[in-house]
Amino acid sequence: MEKAKGNIKDCLQHEPAFCTAACPFHLDVRDFNEKMQRGAFNAAYRLYLNTVGFPAIVSALCDEPCKAVCPRGETDGAISLRLLEAAALKYARNPNPNNYNVPTKNKKVAIIGAGVSGLACALRFSSKKYAVTVFERSDRIGGHLWDVLSPEIFLKEFERQFMYEKYELHLNTEITSLDDLSFDAIYIATGAGGANFDLVSDPNGAFASNRAGVFLGGSLMGGTSMTAIADGLNVTAAMERYIKVGSMNQPIETVSTKLALDPKLITVTKPVLPQDGITFTQDEAILEAKRCLRCSCDACIRYSDLIRYFKKFPKRIAEEVEVTIHPGTLDGNGTLATRLISTCNQCGLCGEVCPVGIDVGDLLLQNHRIMREKGAMPWAFHDFWLRDMEFTNSDAAHLSRTPNGYSQSKFMFFPGCQLGASDPQYVTESYRWLLLHQPDTALFLNCCGAPAEWAGDQKLHGEVIAKIREQWIALGKPTAVLACPTCNQMFERYLPDVERVFLYNLIQDWGASPSKPGDGEVVSVFDPCSSRHEEGLQQAVRQIVAQAGFIHEPLPLEGKLAACCSWGGQVSTTNPRYAREVVSARITQNENPYVTYCVNCRDNFASAQKPVYHLLDIVFGLHGSNRKPPTWTQRRENRIALKNQALGEFWKDEIQMEKRPIHLIAAPEVRQKISNEMILETDILSVIEHCENSGKKILNPNSGHFIGHLQVGNMTYWAEYSPVENGFELFNAYSHRMSIEEK
Repeated sequence: MEKAKGNIKDCLQHEPAFCTAACPFHLDVRDFNEKMQRGAFNAAYRLYLNTVGFPAIVSALCDEPCKAVCPRGETDGAISLRLLEAAALKYARNPNPNNYNVPTKNKKVAIIGAGVSGLACALRFSSKKYAVTVFERSDRIGGHLWDVLSPEIFLKEFERQFMYEKYELHLNTEITSLDDLSFDAIYIATGAGGANFDLVSDPNGAFASNRAGVFLGGSLMGGTSMTAIADGLNVTAAMERYIKVGSMNQPIETVSTKLALDPKLITVTKPVLPQDGITFTQDEAILEAKRCLRCSCDACIRYSDLIRYFKKFPKRIAEEVEVTIHPGTLDGNGTLATRLISTCNQCGLCGEVCPVGIDVGDLLLQNHRIMREKGAMPWAFHDFWLRDMEFTNSDAAHLSRTPNGYSQSKFMFFPGCQLGASDPQYVTESYRWLLLHQPDTALFLNCCGAPAEWAGDQKLHGEVIAKIREQWIALGKPTAVLACPTCNQMFERYLPDVERVFLYNLIQDWGASPSKPGDGEVVSVFDPCSSRHEEGLQQAVRQIVAQAGFIHEPLPLEGKLAACCSWGGQVSTTNPRYAREVVSARITQNENPYVTYCVNCRDNFASAQKPVYHLLDIVFGLHGSNRKPPTWTQRRENRIALKNQALGEFWKDEIQMEKRPIHLIAAPEVRQKISNEMILETDILSVIEHCENSGKKILNPNSGHFIGHLQVGNMTYWAEYSPVENGFELFNAYSHRMSIEEK
């Protein structure tokens, strides 16, 4: 937990852009160009003015250090920020400075030198209504600007920016000793080669000298025209600190950035050139500003579904989670980030793309466990999944057995809970193939415990893992043959002593010939998020696809950038809208049919009408790309059928199929509706049976249908039905979390 919190402190969200870090004024170029992009020239100019003090001078003389660090410089040409600044000046509606009504202060500031640095300092202090006095030994202001810029430009600019400010100017006044001055703070800006009054810089404070109340800056200290202006503007903070608290140790500001940007990710856009060769038109300025990448550390926003959906960077998420875990309420329970915590699908992509390795998912999982232990996590978020896991591990669907004639096994096939639920053939065909190559292979039908892990229920998860370990030992500690990458993750984390191999690697290594011909069909392999670091698995899958005769076209998100299909964390009950958006984002990466080797990905995409093969469809020639996924009720029935079929075929056991006590008839659309709402037909049968046996039902005289309810576990289910020959016909069903007290 503390490690996760510590990593988030390193978040680069607020790191400056490369250009901002290189700029002597640290202009917020991202904000400036955002305004320019939408043609808000006046707003862009105000930002520029407030940052640089003398915009006309800076725009004319800037040596553009930003160009040297602009990532576009390595691809198609750096942004012409100087021309954009000039456009902001030209098209601003009001070029005059702001006139603030600020109370005068009874503190006096002396500035020695009326060059550009001294006047920048005078501008800042006079706007704050300090009593400012400027001493200049020559007969004119501007200092070295007379050598580098037309006086028509800089004198007019000085006049404009000081139009609302007052300060005393003493020309032809050379200061030879600081002892003659009686001021609260002094700034020495005498220019290159000017007098420094035998003072030296104090490294313990910004612009500080070794004399209290005296500060040094500008070209005197070796700066350029731009750094001289920036010094004059920035020294005011250090001088005010001294005036207010008598301290010379204002922190020295060093602006750098930890951002990194891969030039390969930049879309090439040609630079915009002014038609007249001098100044952008408004349209040209907008187009050039739109080339700006507005560099920031936003990899988590671009890649993470959760962070993008909630529009919150890791630091904000951590703050809201902290308030949820440690709320300022009497009962000690918070709800601010409860849904956010439970919406994380634990795909790990945020940590993969973060330059400093921040794994928001790990933080949310740790806090999910805390909320679960406190009893503060809504049960409805995970109740269905935990019940589903319980069923999978029950006698109805669980199986752990070596082949006849073997007391121990070298391999055990652990297909996971959903492969056989989707289609029992996926498991039986695979197991039959494994037995041909390794006759002692055991079959282990069970859930790996992921639902309990995602629900934050550590106790239940530990119990599942312990039972898997116990039965693995009983089977002779075999190598686990896994078909589900999520199962592999669970084994890797919690059963590290179990050797593992993927079914699909064995299929490639042992030389199975794919039964379904690709015939040149173009497909895209969809890597499950849990396979992110399984490069060997990913390559084996692609080789099988190619061997079958398919043409593979890569997806934008694959390999280490594999993104979740929305199944991870089983968030569809917590945040259905989010889950739908994630599925939509995945299936629209291209129009090709997908090939995936996670059955949850397959069924999720198929539910959204995306053509998709499971890899085993190709290997064993089972289905086309348009197989409809089973309902939740069918998934349970498939697990039962799988166990019974396996016992009958591989162990020759006689199976007594349990018949439903009540025959339920329902239209396909009704069955699909209740499945979409995660309602099992077995629960609806329990409702009908209860209503018929107790007589607690309501007759709707208009339709002739009965309506009744029953609480099953935590959930209350309702059914609208009618008796028919040999059973009951279901017309509608729904559920809710409320309990109904009956008298």
